[in-house]
Amino acid sequence: MGDPALSRRGFLAASAAAGLSVTALSGCGGDSGGGSSDGTTTVEWWNISTTEPAKGVWAALARKFEAQNPKVKIKIVQLENDSFKSKMTALTASGKLPDIFHTWGGGVLKQQVDAGLVEDLTDRTKPWADGLLPVAKDPYLLDEKVYGIPFDMGMIGFWYNKALFKRAGVSEPPTTWTGFLDAVGKLKSAGITPLALAGKEKWPGMYYWAYLAMRTAGADALQKAYDDKDFTGAEFVQAGEHLKELVDLQPFQKGFLGAAYSSPTGQAAAVGNGKAAMELMGQWAPVVEADAGKGLGDNLGFFPFPAVEGGKGSLTEVFGGGGGHALRQGAPQAAVDFLKFFASEATDLELVKKTGVLPVVPGAESAIADPNIKAVQAQLKAATGFQLYLDQAYAPAVGQEVNDSVAALIAGSKSPEQVTESITKTAKEEQ
Repeated sequence: MGDPALSRRGFLAASAAAGLSVTALSGCGGDSGGGSSDGTTTVEWWNISTTEPAKGVWAALARKFEAQNPKVKIKIVQLENDSFKSKMTALTASGKLPDIFHTWGGGVLKQQVDAGLVEDLTDRTKPWADGLLPVAKDPYLLDEKVYGIPFDMGMIGFWYNKALFKRAGVSEPPTTWTGFLDAVGKLKSAGITPLALAGKEKWPGMYYWAYLAMRTAGADALQKAYDDKDFTGAEFVQAGEHLKELVDLQPFQKGFLGAAYSSPTGQAAAVGNGKAAMELMGQWAPVVEADAGKGLGDNLGFFPFPAVEGGKGSLTEVFGGGGGHALRQGAPQAAVDFLKFFASEATDLELVKKTGVLPVVPGAESAIADPNIKAVQAQLKAATGFQLYLDQAYAPAVGQEVNDSVAALIAGSKSPEQVTESITKTAKEEQ
Protein backbone atom coordinates (compact mmCIF):
# COMPACT_ATOMS: atom_id res chain seq x y z
CA MET A 1 0.00 0.00 0.00
CA GLY A 2 2.82 2.35 -0.83
CA ASP A 3 6.58 2.28 -0.98
CA PRO A 4 8.15 1.49 2.42
CA ALA A 5 10.95 3.90 1.51
CA LEU A 6 8.57 6.85 1.32
CA SER A 7 9.87 9.59 3.59
CA ARG A 8 8.20 10.23 6.92
CA ARG A 9 6.47 13.47 7.74
CA GLY A 10 3.56 14.03 10.16
CA PHE A 11 -0.40 14.42 10.91
CA LEU A 12 -4.02 16.35 11.82
CA ALA A 13 -4.01 19.46 14.43
CA ALA A 14 -3.27 20.28 18.09
CA SER A 15 -5.80 22.87 19.22
CA ALA A 16 -5.43 25.26 22.12
CA ALA A 17 -6.88 23.76 25.27
CA ALA A 18 -8.81 26.65 26.77
CA GLY A 19 -11.06 26.29 29.78
CA LEU A 20 -10.89 22.56 30.37
CA SER A 21 -12.31 21.60 33.72
CA VAL A 22 -10.46 19.41 36.18
CA THR A 23 -13.09 16.71 35.67
CA ALA A 24 -12.16 16.51 31.98
CA LEU A 25 -8.69 15.42 33.05
CA SER A 26 -9.69 12.82 35.61
CA GLY A 27 -9.43 9.12 35.01
CA CYS A 28 -6.28 9.36 32.90
CA GLY A 29 -2.66 8.40 33.28
CA GLY A 30 -1.96 6.88 36.64
CA ASP A 31 -5.64 6.90 37.54
CA SER A 32 -6.56 4.38 34.84
CA GLY A 33 -5.28 0.95 34.01
CA GLY A 34 -5.71 0.07 37.63
CA GLY A 35 -6.73 -3.28 39.04
CA SER A 36 -9.86 -3.73 41.11
CA SER A 37 -10.41 -5.94 44.15
CA ASP A 38 -11.61 -8.78 41.92
CA GLY A 39 -8.46 -8.65 39.80
CA THR A 40 -10.06 -6.84 36.84
CA THR A 41 -7.89 -4.35 34.95
CA THR A 42 -9.67 -1.31 33.50
CA VAL A 43 -8.09 0.14 30.37
CA GLU A 44 -9.19 3.58 29.20
CA TRP A 45 -9.30 3.98 25.40
CA TRP A 46 -9.65 7.44 23.86
CA ASN A 47 -10.57 7.54 20.17
CA ILE A 48 -12.21 9.84 17.62
CA SER A 49 -14.69 7.37 16.08
CA THR A 50 -17.82 9.36 16.83
CA THR A 51 -19.70 8.65 13.59
CA GLU A 52 -21.41 5.46 12.48
CA PRO A 53 -20.66 2.78 11.51
CA ALA A 54 -17.19 3.07 13.09
CA LYS A 55 -18.52 4.12 16.51
CA GLY A 56 -20.63 0.98 16.87
CA VAL A 57 -18.07 -1.32 15.26
CA TRP A 58 -15.33 -0.16 17.61
CA ALA A 59 -17.57 -0.55 20.66
CA ALA A 60 -18.41 -4.10 19.55
CA LEU A 61 -14.72 -4.89 19.12
CA ALA A 62 -14.05 -3.71 22.67
CA ARG A 63 -16.78 -6.05 23.95
CA LYS A 64 -15.31 -8.90 21.89
CA PHE A 65 -11.89 -8.30 23.43
CA GLU A 66 -13.45 -8.27 26.90
CA ALA A 67 -15.13 -11.60 26.19
CA GLN A 68 -11.76 -13.06 25.25
CA ASN A 69 -10.10 -11.43 28.29
CA PRO A 70 -12.57 -11.69 31.21
CA LYS A 71 -10.23 -9.88 33.61
CA VAL A 72 -10.05 -6.76 31.41
CA LYS A 73 -12.58 -3.93 31.11
CA ILE A 74 -12.23 -1.44 28.20
CA LYS A 75 -13.57 2.00 29.11
CA ILE A 76 -14.24 3.87 25.84
CA VAL A 77 -14.01 7.66 25.59
CA GLN A 78 -15.05 8.84 22.11
CA LEU A 79 -14.45 12.49 21.23
CA GLU A 80 -14.96 14.54 18.08
CA ASN A 81 -11.70 15.44 16.32
CA ASP A 82 -11.16 19.02 17.55
CA SER A 83 -12.38 18.26 21.08
CA PHE A 84 -10.02 15.28 21.25
CA LYS A 85 -7.05 17.36 20.13
CA SER A 86 -7.69 20.18 22.60
CA LYS A 87 -8.15 17.78 25.51
CA MET A 88 -5.03 15.82 24.57
CA THR A 89 -3.08 19.10 24.52
CA ALA A 90 -4.24 19.76 28.08
CA LEU A 91 -3.48 16.20 29.18
CA THR A 92 0.00 16.40 27.69
CA ALA A 93 0.60 19.60 29.65
CA SER A 94 -0.67 17.91 32.82
CA GLY A 95 1.69 14.97 32.34
CA LYS A 96 -1.07 12.36 32.23
CA LEU A 97 -2.34 10.56 29.13
CA PRO A 98 -5.03 7.86 28.71
CA ASP A 99 -3.93 4.21 28.65
CA ILE A 100 -4.65 3.95 24.90
CA PHE A 101 -5.11 7.05 22.77
CA HIS A 102 -5.56 7.98 19.12
CA THR A 103 -2.49 9.42 17.44
CA TRP A 104 -1.57 10.63 13.98
CA GLY A 105 2.14 10.40 14.74
CA GLY A 106 4.56 13.12 13.69
CA GLY A 107 5.53 16.19 15.74
CA VAL A 108 2.68 15.97 18.24
CA LEU A 109 3.56 12.37 19.14
CA LYS A 110 7.23 13.35 19.31
CA GLN A 111 6.41 16.09 21.81
CA GLN A 112 4.58 13.56 24.00
CA VAL A 113 7.45 11.07 23.66
CA ASP A 114 10.05 13.75 24.50
CA ALA A 115 8.04 14.55 27.64
CA GLY A 116 8.38 10.90 28.71
CA LEU A 117 4.63 10.29 28.49
CA VAL A 118 4.46 7.54 25.83
CA GLU A 119 5.36 3.85 26.06
CA ASP A 120 8.13 2.53 23.83
CA LEU A 121 6.39 -0.38 22.07
CA THR A 122 9.37 -1.62 20.05
CA ASP A 123 10.04 -4.83 21.96
CA ARG A 124 6.52 -5.40 23.32
CA THR A 125 4.94 -5.48 19.84
CA LYS A 126 7.74 -6.79 17.62
CA PRO A 127 6.48 -10.39 17.19
CA TRP A 128 3.29 -9.21 15.48
CA ALA A 129 3.89 -5.56 14.47
CA ASP A 130 6.64 -6.55 12.03
CA GLY A 131 3.94 -7.99 9.77
CA LEU A 132 2.08 -4.67 9.34
CA LEU A 133 2.52 -2.58 6.20
CA PRO A 134 5.70 -0.47 6.55
CA VAL A 135 4.25 2.75 5.09
CA ALA A 136 1.40 2.58 7.63
CA LYS A 137 3.85 2.17 10.55
CA ASP A 138 6.21 4.93 9.45
CA PRO A 139 4.53 7.95 11.17
CA TYR A 140 4.89 6.30 14.59
CA LEU A 141 8.61 5.57 14.32
CA LEU A 142 10.86 7.98 16.19
CA ASP A 143 14.61 7.26 16.21
CA GLU A 144 13.77 3.79 14.88
CA LYS A 145 11.62 3.06 17.93
CA VAL A 146 7.91 2.18 17.74
CA TYR A 147 5.55 4.49 19.67
CA GLY A 148 2.26 3.71 17.94
CA ILE A 149 0.43 0.97 16.04
CA PRO A 150 -1.58 1.91 12.90
CA PHE A 151 -5.14 0.84 12.15
CA ASP A 152 -5.67 2.85 8.96
CA MET A 153 -3.69 4.44 6.14
CA GLY A 154 -4.79 6.64 3.29
CA MET A 155 -4.63 9.95 1.51
CA ILE A 156 -6.47 13.20 0.93
CA GLY A 157 -8.15 13.75 -2.44
CA PHE A 158 -11.31 15.12 -4.03
CA TRP A 159 -14.60 13.29 -3.50
CA TYR A 160 -17.14 14.38 -6.09
CA ASN A 161 -20.74 13.97 -7.19
CA LYS A 162 -20.75 12.42 -10.69
CA ALA A 163 -24.32 13.55 -11.42
CA LEU A 164 -23.56 17.20 -10.57
CA PHE A 165 -20.41 17.11 -12.69
CA LYS A 166 -22.44 15.77 -15.60
CA ARG A 167 -25.13 18.43 -15.15
CA ALA A 168 -22.45 21.15 -15.24
CA GLY A 169 -20.84 19.69 -18.35
CA VAL A 170 -17.65 18.58 -16.58
CA SER A 171 -16.96 15.36 -18.47
CA GLU A 172 -13.85 14.19 -16.62
CA PRO A 173 -12.27 14.95 -13.23
CA PRO A 174 -9.62 17.66 -13.76
CA THR A 175 -5.92 16.73 -13.66
CA THR A 176 -4.48 20.28 -13.64
CA TRP A 177 -5.12 23.28 -11.39
CA THR A 178 -6.28 25.36 -14.37
CA GLY A 179 -8.66 22.57 -15.32
CA PHE A 180 -9.89 22.42 -11.71
CA LEU A 181 -10.64 26.14 -11.61
CA ASP A 182 -12.43 25.76 -14.95
CA ALA A 183 -14.57 22.95 -13.49
CA VAL A 184 -15.41 25.15 -10.49
CA GLY A 185 -16.53 27.87 -12.89
CA LYS A 186 -18.73 25.48 -14.86
CA LEU A 187 -20.36 24.19 -11.67
CA LYS A 188 -21.09 27.75 -10.52
CA SER A 189 -22.54 28.66 -13.91
CA ALA A 190 -24.88 25.67 -13.58
CA GLY A 191 -26.11 26.95 -10.21
CA ILE A 192 -24.25 24.23 -8.30
CA THR A 193 -22.12 24.88 -5.20
CA PRO A 194 -18.70 23.54 -6.27
CA LEU A 195 -17.09 22.86 -2.89
CA ALA A 196 -18.07 22.20 0.69
CA LEU A 197 -15.69 23.38 3.42
CA ALA A 198 -15.74 23.22 7.23
CA GLY A 199 -14.30 26.69 7.75
CA LYS A 200 -14.98 26.60 11.48
CA GLU A 201 -12.57 23.70 12.04
CA LYS A 202 -9.65 25.10 9.98
CA TRP A 203 -7.83 21.80 9.31
CA PRO A 204 -9.89 21.01 6.17
CA GLY A 205 -8.75 24.30 4.63
CA MET A 206 -5.13 23.50 5.43
CA TYR A 207 -5.34 20.54 3.02
CA TYR A 208 -5.64 22.93 0.05
CA TRP A 209 -2.56 24.98 0.91
CA ALA A 210 -0.52 21.89 1.80
CA TYR A 211 -1.32 20.16 -1.48
CA LEU A 212 -0.69 23.33 -3.49
CA ALA A 213 2.67 23.74 -1.73
CA MET A 214 3.53 20.14 -2.64
CA ARG A 215 2.50 20.69 -6.24
CA THR A 216 4.48 23.93 -6.65
CA ALA A 217 7.58 23.08 -4.58
CA GLY A 218 7.68 19.26 -4.61
CA ALA A 219 7.03 16.64 -1.94
CA ASP A 220 10.18 17.17 0.09
CA ALA A 221 9.92 20.96 0.30
CA LEU A 222 7.48 21.11 3.21
CA GLN A 223 9.71 19.11 5.53
CA LYS A 224 12.79 21.06 4.39
CA ALA A 225 11.01 24.35 5.10
CA TYR A 226 10.19 23.15 8.59
CA ASP A 227 13.74 21.95 9.20
CA ASP A 228 15.10 25.29 7.91
CA LYS A 229 12.45 27.28 9.83
CA ASP A 230 11.70 29.19 6.62
CA PHE A 231 8.44 29.01 4.66
CA THR A 232 8.92 32.32 2.81
CA GLY A 233 10.19 30.80 -0.47
CA ALA A 234 8.51 31.92 -3.68
CA GLU A 235 6.84 28.55 -4.25
CA PHE A 236 5.05 28.67 -0.88
CA VAL A 237 3.79 32.17 -1.69
CA GLN A 238 2.62 30.78 -5.05
CA ALA A 239 0.70 28.06 -3.20
CA GLY A 240 -1.20 30.78 -1.36
CA GLU A 241 -1.77 32.69 -4.58
CA HIS A 242 -3.26 29.60 -6.21
CA LEU A 243 -5.52 29.08 -3.20
CA LYS A 244 -6.58 32.73 -3.40
CA GLU A 245 -7.48 32.15 -7.09
CA LEU A 246 -9.90 29.49 -5.89
CA VAL A 247 -11.27 31.55 -2.99
CA ASP A 248 -11.90 34.51 -5.31
CA LEU A 249 -14.29 32.30 -7.32
CA GLN A 250 -16.44 32.00 -4.14
CA PRO A 251 -16.70 28.23 -4.54
CA PHE A 252 -17.81 27.24 -1.05
CA GLN A 253 -21.27 26.70 0.39
CA LYS A 254 -23.15 29.55 2.05
CA GLY A 255 -22.02 29.99 5.65
CA PHE A 256 -18.92 27.85 5.20
CA LEU A 257 -16.82 29.92 7.64
CA GLY A 258 -19.07 28.76 10.48
CA ALA A 259 -19.53 25.19 9.26
CA ALA A 260 -18.23 22.11 11.07
CA TYR A 261 -17.04 18.96 9.32
CA SER A 262 -19.28 16.09 10.43
CA SER A 263 -22.38 17.89 11.77
CA PRO A 264 -25.79 17.55 10.02
CA THR A 265 -25.24 20.99 8.43
CA GLY A 266 -21.49 20.64 7.86
CA GLN A 267 -19.05 19.86 5.08
CA ALA A 268 -19.61 16.10 4.78
CA ALA A 269 -23.40 16.45 4.87
CA ALA A 270 -23.34 19.10 2.13
CA VAL A 271 -21.68 16.59 -0.20
CA GLY A 272 -23.61 13.58 1.08
CA ASN A 273 -26.94 15.37 0.52
CA GLY A 274 -26.01 16.60 -2.97
CA LYS A 275 -25.82 20.26 -1.90
CA ALA A 276 -22.18 20.64 -3.02
CA ALA A 277 -20.28 18.91 -5.79
CA MET A 278 -16.95 18.22 -4.08
CA GLU A 279 -14.93 18.10 -0.89
CA LEU A 280 -11.19 17.69 -0.33
CA MET A 281 -11.01 14.97 2.32
CA GLY A 282 -9.46 11.67 3.35
CA GLN A 283 -10.38 8.06 2.73
CA TRP A 284 -12.99 8.21 5.50
CA ALA A 285 -15.11 10.69 3.50
CA PRO A 286 -17.72 8.26 2.07
CA VAL A 287 -18.56 6.87 5.51
CA VAL A 288 -18.92 10.33 7.11
CA GLU A 289 -20.93 11.65 4.16
CA ALA A 290 -23.37 8.77 4.61
CA ASP A 291 -23.54 9.28 8.39
CA ALA A 292 -23.92 13.08 8.35
CA GLY A 293 -26.09 13.11 5.20
CA LYS A 294 -27.67 10.57 2.89
CA GLY A 295 -24.52 9.52 1.04
CA LEU A 296 -24.14 9.35 -2.74
CA GLY A 297 -23.69 5.63 -3.37
CA ASP A 298 -22.62 4.95 -6.96
CA ASN A 299 -22.73 8.69 -7.72
CA LEU A 300 -19.63 9.27 -5.58
CA GLY A 301 -16.25 9.42 -7.30
CA PHE A 302 -12.66 10.15 -6.29
CA PHE A 303 -9.77 11.91 -8.01
CA PRO A 304 -6.31 13.00 -6.83
CA PHE A 305 -5.38 16.63 -6.19
CA PRO A 306 -4.54 18.19 -9.59
CA ALA A 307 -1.04 19.05 -10.78
CA VAL A 308 0.00 22.71 -10.89
CA GLU A 309 1.37 23.69 -14.28
CA GLY A 310 5.06 24.51 -14.04
CA GLY A 311 5.31 23.17 -10.50
CA LYS A 312 8.01 20.82 -9.22
CA GLY A 313 5.52 18.37 -7.74
CA SER A 314 3.58 15.62 -9.51
CA LEU A 315 0.23 13.84 -9.30
CA THR A 316 1.97 10.81 -7.78
CA GLU A 317 3.08 12.76 -4.71
CA VAL A 318 0.35 12.38 -2.14
CA PHE A 319 -0.70 14.05 1.09
CA GLY A 320 -2.52 12.24 3.86
CA GLY A 321 -2.01 9.69 6.57
CA GLY A 322 -3.95 7.31 8.70
CA GLY A 323 -4.66 6.71 12.33
CA GLY A 324 -2.94 4.78 15.06
CA HIS A 325 -2.96 4.09 18.77
CA ALA A 326 -0.27 4.87 21.33
CA LEU A 327 -0.02 3.93 25.02
CA ARG A 328 0.82 6.09 28.01
CA GLN A 329 4.10 5.37 29.73
CA GLY A 330 3.59 2.43 32.10
CA ALA A 331 0.30 1.26 30.56
CA PRO A 332 -0.71 -2.25 31.67
CA GLN A 333 -0.02 -5.36 29.60
CA ALA A 334 -3.75 -5.53 28.85
CA ALA A 335 -3.39 -2.33 26.78
CA VAL A 336 -0.63 -3.94 24.68
CA ASP A 337 -2.83 -7.03 24.28
CA PHE A 338 -5.64 -4.80 23.00
CA LEU A 339 -3.35 -3.22 20.39
CA LYS A 340 -2.38 -6.72 19.22
CA PHE A 341 -6.07 -7.66 18.99
CA PHE A 342 -6.86 -4.46 17.08
CA ALA A 343 -4.00 -5.04 14.63
CA SER A 344 -4.91 -8.67 13.95
CA GLU A 345 -6.02 -9.81 10.48
CA ALA A 346 -9.47 -10.75 11.82
CA THR A 347 -10.04 -7.26 13.24
CA ASP A 348 -8.59 -5.55 10.18
CA LEU A 349 -10.90 -7.53 7.90
CA GLU A 350 -13.86 -6.38 9.98
CA LEU A 351 -12.70 -2.74 9.91
CA VAL A 352 -12.16 -2.83 6.13
CA LYS A 353 -15.54 -4.46 5.42
CA LYS A 354 -17.63 -2.43 7.88
CA THR A 355 -15.96 0.98 8.23
CA GLY A 356 -14.18 1.57 4.91
CA VAL A 357 -10.65 1.91 6.29
CA LEU A 358 -7.68 0.91 4.20
CA PRO A 359 -5.98 -2.23 5.55
CA VAL A 360 -2.71 -2.18 7.50
CA VAL A 361 -2.49 -5.99 7.54
CA PRO A 362 -1.51 -7.30 4.06
CA GLY A 363 -3.95 -10.22 4.28
CA ALA A 364 -6.92 -7.86 4.63
CA GLU A 365 -6.46 -6.14 1.26
CA SER A 366 -8.77 -8.64 -0.44
CA ALA A 367 -11.69 -7.31 1.62
CA ILE A 368 -11.76 -3.92 -0.15
CA ALA A 369 -14.99 -3.84 -2.17
CA ASP A 370 -15.65 -0.12 -2.69
CA PRO A 371 -14.24 1.05 -6.06
CA ASN A 372 -13.38 4.47 -4.62
CA ILE A 373 -11.42 2.97 -1.75
CA LYS A 374 -9.65 0.77 -4.30
CA ALA A 375 -8.80 3.94 -6.23
CA VAL A 376 -7.32 5.51 -3.10
CA GLN A 377 -5.26 2.40 -2.46
CA ALA A 378 -4.05 2.37 -6.06
CA GLN A 379 -2.92 5.99 -5.71
CA LEU A 380 -1.08 5.12 -2.52
CA LYS A 381 0.63 2.15 -4.10
CA ALA A 382 1.78 4.31 -7.02
CA ALA A 383 2.95 7.17 -4.77
CA THR A 384 6.42 8.55 -5.45
CA GLY A 385 6.34 10.88 -2.45
CA PHE A 386 4.29 11.13 0.72
CA GLN A 387 3.59 14.06 3.06
CA LEU A 388 1.62 13.52 6.25
CA TYR A 389 -0.76 16.12 7.73
CA LEU A 390 1.12 19.36 8.42
CA ASP A 391 -0.57 20.10 11.71
CA GLN A 392 0.79 16.88 13.14
CA ALA A 393 4.02 16.73 11.13
CA TYR A 394 5.22 19.87 12.83
CA ALA A 395 5.47 20.87 16.49
CA PRO A 396 1.96 21.67 17.80
CA ALA A 397 2.36 25.47 17.76
CA VAL A 398 3.64 25.45 14.17
CA GLY A 399 0.91 23.09 13.00
CA GLN A 400 -1.73 25.27 14.60
CA GLU A 401 -0.27 28.36 12.94
CA VAL A 402 -0.47 26.66 9.53
CA ASN A 403 -4.17 25.98 10.15
CA ASP A 404 -4.85 29.48 11.50
CA SER A 405 -2.97 31.32 8.75
CA VAL A 406 -4.52 29.33 5.91
CA ALA A 407 -7.97 29.84 7.47
CA ALA A 408 -7.26 33.59 7.54
CA LEU A 409 -6.30 33.52 3.84
CA ILE A 410 -9.52 31.70 2.99
CA ALA A 411 -11.49 34.23 5.04
CA GLY A 412 -9.75 37.10 3.24
CA SER A 413 -7.82 38.54 6.20
CA LYS A 414 -4.30 37.37 5.27
CA SER A 415 -2.32 37.56 2.05
CA PRO A 416 -0.33 34.63 0.62
CA GLU A 417 2.89 36.36 1.77
CA GLN A 418 1.55 36.90 5.29
CA VAL A 419 0.69 33.19 5.56
CA THR A 420 4.30 32.19 4.88
CA GLU A 421 5.65 34.91 7.19
CA SER A 422 3.39 33.88 10.09
CA ILE A 423 4.31 30.20 9.80
CA THR A 424 8.02 31.08 9.57
CA LYS A 425 7.81 33.32 12.65
CA THR A 426 6.17 30.58 14.70
CA ALA A 427 8.67 27.96 13.46
CA LYS A 428 11.60 30.16 14.53
CA GLU A 429 10.04 30.73 17.95
CA GLU A 430 9.93 26.95 18.42
CA GLN A 431 13.74 26.70 18.23
